[in-house]
Amino acid sequence: TSGVARTAFAAHTYNEAFSRLGCHPRLIEPVVQILGEAVYMHQYKVNAKAAFDGEVWQWHQDFGTWHRDDEMPEPRAMNIAVFLDDVTPANGPLLFIPRSHKRGTLPAGHDIQTTSYPLWTLDRDVVSELACAGGIEAPVGKAGGVVMFNSNLVHASPPNISPFGRTIVYLSLCAVSNHIRRYHRAEYIAHRDFTPIEPLADDCLMQLVVERQLTEAS
Repeated sequence: TSGVARTAFAAHTYNEAFSRLGCHPRLIEPVVQILGEAVYMHQYKVNAKAAFDGEVWQWHQDFGTWHRDDEMPEPRAMNIAVFLDDVTPANGPLLFIPRSHKRGTLPAGHDIQTTSYPLWTLDRDVVSELACAGGIEAPVGKAGGVVMFNSNLVHASPPNISPFGRTIVYLSLCAVSNHIRRYHRAEYIAHRDFTPIEPLADDCLMQLVVERQLTEAS
């Protein structure tokens, strides 16, 4: 491996901008509507694919890891990806297999060697079958773009060997009644505070910008 940092967990606990992003109504309220109840933050991470050195994420379902490692009962959870950089076909975009979440939680093996993050991954035969049936899509977009996806959607991302870095913030939101039952992993990876998220004002991030401008001017 390159030794380049690839993930910052729990950024919302030590950075005000990330904290407010994790309570933004445009991100929280759609998930509450879909799941039909209040949500809490199961996991918050900033994933970076550094230029030239961004590493692979294997084919997996997030719920597969959350269920096996954290005992999250059901896939009543969703991911929100917020692009901090432009995401292009060249700089290691996410790869989705459309409709694969409808297959439920699939058999997986525990990969503790490919990367520093242990992950329950799918074997090649399963991925091939799913991809032949549903194809593969790479969501791309400008910085500030948002993608929401089911916690059972099969996804991965290739290495980034381009000269253009890409960073994505992931909010993993879970229905409060579906909170994890096992506290095996570190708290900064699988959060244990099941308090429902209270959305902030729609302009909460702009307010932070104004506050900092006033502080700098004083």
